[in-house]
Amino acid sequence: MTGIDEHNPAAPGKPKAGDRRRARALALQALYHRHFSKSPIADIEAEFMVDNDMSKVDTAYFRDLLRGVHREQAELDKLLEPFLDRPVEEVDAIELAIVRLGAYELKHRIDVPYKVVINEGIEMAKRFGGTDGHKFVNGILDKLSGRLRLAETRPR
Repeated sequence: MTGIDEHNPAAPGKPKAGDRRRARALALQALYHRHFSKSPIADIEAEFMVDNDMSKVDTAYFRDLLRGVHREQAELDKLLEPFLDRPVEEVDAIELAIVRLGAYELKHRIDVPYKVVINEGIEMAKRFGGTDGHKFVNGILDKLSGRLRLAETRPR
């Protein structure tokens, strides 16, 4: 192990925040595509890898998010349900994909601070979602972070 990111050999150590931000945005778009197309996730992943410039994307992170959210969708929905004001099936597809991504990151990517997960979700909702989608995303991820990241969110 050289300590160099295999997807960006020039960048030693941690991936750049922008590369992860782009990975999240592409994972969101891929999950949204999956919501309507029902195509196999491997086909969607391959399509996105070919159709997008991945040179400034943390591709390992993109794959982890896409595959992880897809694999654990039912479990993630159960985590989200107590905080939703309506059934999962009635949540806007973009907002649902964003909160599923956030739930996955809060649960599995403890290397990413919970505040970053929430902020990234809010920014994606502002960019891709409806007018007040960012408020919905903020509320859900904030409450969920209190449950999944108790040690990190506890007042000091």
